[in-house]
Amino acid sequence: MLEWKRNATGGEQEVAGRPVEEAVGDRKRAAGNRVGPDPELVERPRRRTFTAGYKLEVLREAEACTKPGEVGALLRREGLYTSHLSAWRKQRDEGALKALAKPRGRPKPDPRDGQIERLRRRAERAEAELATARKVIEVQGNVSALLEELLQAGGATRQGGSSER
Repeated sequence: MLEWKRNATGGEQEVAGRPVEEAVGDRKRAAGNRVGPDPELVERPRRRTFTAGYKLEVLREAEACTKPGEVGALLRREGLYTSHLSAWRKQRDEGALKALAKPRGRPKPDPRDGQIERLRRRAERAEAELATARKVIEVQGNVSALLEELLQAGGATRQGGSSER
């Protein structure tokens, strides 16, 4: 016969003289014997979500079951309820699962668009370099023309200056 006892402090439980561990979230003894929720535990559990592929797979397995109890075993194995099956059948019949099977988010960009963008930037850089090169050539032409005029003017004064002496 099992006997449940509390020791004098109201702490650990004992069964047949051996201490028994308490549940993970049990904080009765902590903080002055206040009873309340464990702050380390999540207050609201997250709702489970299932992919369209998983739903269709489970429905196929459930419809393949022929012997009594096979559907129940499938549901226990997967951790599901019969309401899941009925809701998923309804979704499948309405065509909702086909829409859910499509990938979410933006469609993948066409790789050609990236290549076009790279080539456009490359062409813009080449045009900018070409414009810079044209300006440099124009400035060099102007400098060359000025130097030529200075040389001609300097040569004329030298020739004219040496004849006067």
